[in-house]
Amino acid sequence: MPIFNLKKASQSFHHFLQYNEYILAKGCLSLLRCLSPEQSSNLGGILCKIIGTKLPVSRIADRNLQLAIPELTKAQRQHIISKVWENLGRTVGEFPHLATLTLNPPKGPGWEVVGSEYLIEQSKKSGPVLFVSGHIGNWEMLPPAVAKFGVPFSSFFRAASNPYVNDLILQLRYETMGYEVPMFPKGAKGARQALKHLLSGQRLGVLSDQKMNDGIKVQFFGKPAMTASAVASLALKLQCPIIPGYVKRIGPARLRMIVEPPIDYSEFSQNTPENIQKLTQIINDILEKWIRQQPEQWLWLHKRWPKELYS
Repeated sequence: MPIFNLKKASQSFHHFLQYNEYILAKGCLSLLRCLSPEQSSNLGGILCKIIGTKLPVSRIADRNLQLAIPELTKAQRQHIISKVWENLGRTVGEFPHLATLTLNPPKGPGWEVVGSEYLIEQSKKSGPVLFVSGHIGNWEMLPPAVAKFGVPFSSFFRAASNPYVNDLILQLRYETMGYEVPMFPKGAKGARQALKHLLSGQRLGVLSDQKMNDGIKVQFFGKPAMTASAVASLALKLQCPIIPGYVKRIGPARLRMIVEPPIDYSEFSQNTPENIQKLTQIINDILEKWIRQQPEQWLWLHKRWPKELYS
């Protein structure tokens, strides 16, 4: 068989696998939508906890907890890791239901907000704004919740390797937010697009809690950690507000968005490497404060610190 035909056959088979993966993902999504938000959350939480705690990546979570909160006992760490997996599963299970969750129901599924005054105030203003958060609680609820207050924001995303699945996820996010805002791929190209977006007076949200090898070294839980400096760099360049906030889980499909006052960086507002370092450290300190309050709701599953600490 000619090489060209072999290549074409390989591409066709790859396309076949991707499409079938998409059909499976769409089927799972439809199944979850047949359940109530609470049932879907419970199902995702149970399955993810059963499977996830047995995976090797749980050892990374255990090591992270030893590094970050060394006073924890082994039993306490294992409890937190179990709840981390449960929270992740609940987040997945709740994802197709986020658009249906209502604000301030008396009980059951829904969401509430603390610090809404900062969003209301911002909705009356024009110009670029940065929102900063982390993978805490159900972080997928943050964009649609903020959008309800008239300040929808774009964000970075890591594209799924399967383009069909990627489109499915993006459409679900647009449906949940109620706005089809631009989404920027992680990397240099996405960073340029995000800057252009902000320069046009728009808003951008960034999850700043994961390791970035080409970031800058600042402290996180008392240890050096390579951290993305994009939020600090963009804020100092544009002199725009940075609004920190996160979504805390308080029950099955019951969420609380907590919005804090804009970060005051007026004492070092010049766009210099030193000030980028200082502002990035402030953001890390905020994230650490949130995580310490509910460690079982942060995603401890990646190697956040230097690789030599994991040997």
